[in-house]
Amino acid sequence: MTLGAHGPAAETLRAYGPTASFCPRCAAQLSATPPTSCAACGYQLFINARPTGGVIVLDGHPDDRRFLALKRAAQPQAGRWELPGGFCDGWEHPAEAAVREAREELGVEVELGDLVGMYLGGYDFQGETLPVLDVFFLARIATGEITLNPSESSDMKWFPLAEPPPLAFSTMDRAVRDTARRFGH
Repeated sequence: MTLGAHGPAAETLRAYGPTASFCPRCAAQLSATPPTSCAACGYQLFINARPTGGVIVLDGHPDDRRFLALKRAAQPQAGRWELPGGFCDGWEHPAEAAVREAREELGVEVELGDLVGMYLGGYDFQGETLPVLDVFFLARIATGEITLNPSESSDMKWFPLAEPPPLAFSTMDRAVRDTARRFGH
C-alpha cells in the first residue's frame, strides 16, 4: 500500500476535503481551509482523523472461515451490514475501543488477535463528512453468548470471508478483503 501524498489515503482526503469555515474558538471567518491559523485570535486549526477500533470476529473453522456482521440500526447507513466497532473515547487506544465496542454491541468478551490494518475513510455525521482512521483487529469470542444491543444492531449473520456482503463503510470492505487474503480466500 502506498502512503503519504499518493494512493488510497490521499484519494480519500481529496474526496472529503476540509470542512471548517469558522474558527471554533472565536467564530471569526477563516481565510483559508484547514490546516490554517485564525487571523483574529491566532488559533491553529487542523482537521484530524478520528480513531476507531473494530473487530473482525472469526468463527474458528480454519477450512471455511466466516466472520460476524451486524445490521446497523442507526444512521448513518442504517440497514447495512457492518463490523463491530466504534470511536475511541478520549485517550482510549484503538485496541481498548475494539474490546469495549464488542462488549457494548455483542454482549460478549472478545480476545483480540492480530492487527488487520488501519484504513483512512469518511463518516457522515450531522451534515459533514468526518475523516476517520479505522483500526481493525482479528478477534474471537472469549466468553458469553451474543446478545445484540437493539440501539446498535437489528440483526447479525456469519458470512464466509470469501463472500462478504457490501458493508456500510469502505474501510470495512477493505479490512475484510485483507483478512480473506490473509487466509487464502
